[in-house]
Amino acid sequence: MARTNPAAANTIPANAENRYEVTQADLPLSCPMPGMSLWNSHPKVYLPIEEEGGESVCAYCGARYVLKA
Repeated sequence: MARTNPAAANTIPANAENRYEVTQADLPLSCPMPGMSLWNSHPKVYLPIEEEGGESVCAYCGARYVLKA
């Protein structure tokens, strides 16, 4: 019988996409973001992103974050 972790049921895979759209509510921006499963990810790093339409790229995994309104 396999056991599942109920805390992991609502997470998304870390580093699963190359581009993420984020909003002001997601700031301060970190990679991996809260809500991503961390077991297979790199250490958390904070990324600078300041203005609407601005972009930031994670040096570890190459994920591109774009700030939307």
